[in-house]
This record gives sequence, C-alpha cells and structure tokens, in this order.
Amino acid sequence: MGAIFKTRLALGIIVLVALIIALLVAPTLFRGPQETATTPITTPGTTTPTEAPPTETPRGTVPTTPPQVSPVTLRVITRHPGEIQVATKEAFLRSEIARMYNIVNIEFYSLDPVVWVSAITRRGDFDVAWGGGPTLFDTLYLNRLLAPLEGRLVGEAIAQIPDTLAGTSMKRVGPDGKVYWVAASVASFGFTVNYDVIRKFNLPVPSKWSDLASPELGRPLVREVRPMVSIADPTRSTSHTRMYEIILQAYGWELGWVNLTLMAANSLIEGGSTEARDNVNEGRVAVAITIDFFGYTVMKANPATEYIIPEGETIVNGDPIALLATSKNVEAAKAFIAWVLTDGQKIWFREDINRLPANPKSFETPEGAQRKDLKAVFDKLATIKGINFDDDRALKIEKAMQAYFKATLVDLDSLLKEVWRKLLELYFAGKISEAQFREYCRRLGEPLTYVDPVARKIVKFTEDDAMRVVDAVSKDVRLEDSYVRAWRTAAEDRYRSLLEELRRLG
Repeated sequence: MGAIFKTRLALGIIVLVALIIALLVAPTLFRGPQETATTPITTPGTTTPTEAPPTETPRGTVPTTPPQVSPVTLRVITRHPGEIQVATKEAFLRSEIARMYNIVNIEFYSLDPVVWVSAITRRGDFDVAWGGGPTLFDTLYLNRLLAPLEGRLVGEAIAQIPDTLAGTSMKRVGPDGKVYWVAASVASFGFTVNYDVIRKFNLPVPSKWSDLASPELGRPLVREVRPMVSIADPTRSTSHTRMYEIILQAYGWELGWVNLTLMAANSLIEGGSTEARDNVNEGRVAVAITIDFFGYTVMKANPATEYIIPEGETIVNGDPIALLATSKNVEAAKAFIAWVLTDGQKIWFREDINRLPANPKSFETPEGAQRKDLKAVFDKLATIKGINFDDDRALKIEKAMQAYFKATLVDLDSLLKEVWRKLLELYFAGKISEAQFREYCRRLGEPLTYVDPVARKIVKFTEDDAMRVVDAVSKDVRLEDSYVRAWRTAAEDRYRSLLEELRRLG
C-alpha cells in the first residue's frame, strides 16, 4: 500500500505541475497574434519606430520620423514630362528611404496648370506637387493648399538648397517663417534657334525677345505662309506663361503687348511647350521660345541648334516641389521630397533630361562630375545679368494675362496673321514708310479698349485692369468666359478694321 500511495502521490504532483505550467503558458499562446500586430517592425539601421531610418543622400540626412507600417502609394501632381516621371519612380523605389517608409509605388498625375487648384481640392488625396514654376506654386500657396515643410529630415535637405540664385528666391517662406515650397531644379528662359533653317531662309540670328517680333522673321510668312517662330498657348504651358510675363516686365506693359502680339503673328502657336520645342528641333521653324533644359535637350539631339539666353532680358527660376495640405501620407511625402532634393538630384544629369539641379552639392557625385557642361551653365547663371522680375506682380495679373493672350492671339490666330502679312507686304514693297509701319505695329498690338461685361462701360486693358479682372474672376469664376468674349470681340473688331485700312493702301 505504501508503494501504491507513493506512486499515486508522485503522479499527482506531476499532474499538478503540468497544470500550473499550462496555466502560465496558455495566456501567451492565446495572446500571440494580437501582440504581433503591435510589435514594432524593425529594419536594418533601426531598432524601434521612433528611431530615424537612414536615407541615401550625399549629406547622409537621417530621418527622425517613424517609417510607415502599411504600404504607401504616393500621389504626385506634376508638370514634369514622362521621362522624368519614369526615371524618378525607378530610382526612388529602389532607394533605402522608400523601403524604410514602406513606399511601394508613386502615381503621377499630369494635369494642365489651370485645373490644379480644382483637381487638388476635388480629389483630396494628392500628396506632393512637383514642377510647374513658382507662379503655379504660389497660386497653390495663396489657396492654402500647401503644408509647411517641417521636420529634421526635410529640413536638412532644404538647408542644402541656396536661398537665392542670381537674385531669385529658391524658396517660398511664409509670414510664419516656414518654408512652403523649395526649388528642386533651376531654369533660365530664352529661345532655341535652328541654324540650318536660319541659313536656308537667310534670316538674322535673334538675340533678344523683340527680335522674335521683327519683320525680318516675318518674310517667310509673306512669301510661303510659313511661320518662323514657335510658341505655346499660355493656358497650356507654365514655362511659356513665365516668358510672356518676363517680356511684359522687361519691355513694359504697353510695348510688351506690342511685342507679344507681333511675336504671335510670326509664330506657329502650339498647345504646349513640348510641341513648340519639337518644331525647332525638327526644322519646321527657325526659333522657338524654350525653357533652358528643353534647349539643352534639343542641342544634344540636333547639332544645328543652340539655346540662347537673351542678355539682360531673362530671369533664373527655381522649379518647386511642395507638400500638399491634402496629403494622407505626410511623413512619407516629406521623405520623398527630401530624397528629390538630395540623392534624387542625380536624375537631372541623365542625357534624356538635362536639367540643372538646385542642390550644388549634386555636382560632387559621380553622376554630377560627368556633366561639366551643366556645371558650367549652373556657374554662369549665378552671374547672369537679368531683369528685376517681380513675382508678386506677375501673380496678380497672371490669370487675366493668360486669358487675354488666348482670346486675342491664339483664338484669332488666322485673322491676326492675315493683318500682319498684309502689313509686311506693304512695308517690304515700300508702300508705307518705316514710321508708318511702326505706327501700325503699335495699333495692332497695344492693349485693347473693350466693353467691361460687369461694369458695362468702356475700359482699357491696363495692368491695373488686369489685376481687377483677376480679383473679380477669383470671386466668381463664371465671369472669365464673359471677359474672354469681350476681349475676343474687341480684338476681332480691331483686326478687321486694320485689315480694311491696309487693303485700301494697296
């Protein structure tokens, strides 16, 4: 009996111990999946989500914000062409910073600048705006669609971008002292010439904006109905909008519009800047107004071309990138912006892109060291003689300027050219004097007097009037069509009246 008792006691103890162990282990077993869902995900270079994931930049910038746990797709609204989008997406998604923030895709949305505000507001989930010029980004800023670029990661990247270049700001700093957009690349504005076409038609090589409005460039238009200049509709191109604003400030409002009108009369007017560039590259025209990197690209594709900066009549622009207030992935978006400003600057050095980086340290990379041609241009821009361009002034008249240009010069292109050809015929035949020719040019291009659709009175399209129209349309967008119709009607009346007068002279 004693042996049996001892055996039963031993078995009882074993069962009791087993039960105790089971009670201790069971909660862990049942709690495992829930704990796994909240366990910090660590990656090489990090130990907890609060530690900073490293980024591949020339300066070794280190993020201080936690990486995203869920996969992130960034949505970027942009004016950059397809080759920049493809190169950026491929390079960024291979980067360490994309992996650390679990950014698995970038979706680019290429939209005309006139719809950016409405598209961003309506969609409500764009993360980043990139490319399109400072005026477009200032429009977003004024509409409160930009969020400040704050945090150590993006702050260290922004610090590598100069505050100014050639006297032009590379950052938009608000009254609160925060940065709302920063230049990701740098550009100048001028025109690209095709020397084969110039020699074929025995044309002068232009050196300033007014040369594009000259009667000499209009000779082939008279002889062969062939325009020798190519420009773009400003409602479809931010870079061409900027060049028209430069001309208006360089020459003054009145003379500026005369030059724009005669330049349009000399031009093949395209829907966008890419088409205008292709016209000079392929020899359809002798000259096209271009942003600088379009000129560099054409020069590499066609040795007979050259990009020319009109001395004393240009500006240097920073082409911005910004965080949108609609972003649902703020930290990931800022990480992408930081990459664009640092390691991503190497994208600009690609032969099919040829843009100037905003970060001068990018020239110290192996890719940058190979582009001594772009380095020489970058160094030259720092000393270039330009105009004292007023960006705020340009912004105040921009929408009215674009609509007026389209209504009077783009929509009435055929009629305008008919008047210009007749005027040139008379001038070249010696039937009108130099003084008469210049007076007709002034009458053809000076800002219109029109019937204001709101005030119902006759007004002149002065710079102050343009500001007034912008203010009125901003309060009621339906008014824009009314002003466009009023301007188009006034322009058509002028052109037909001048044409009849010129026909009577011969």
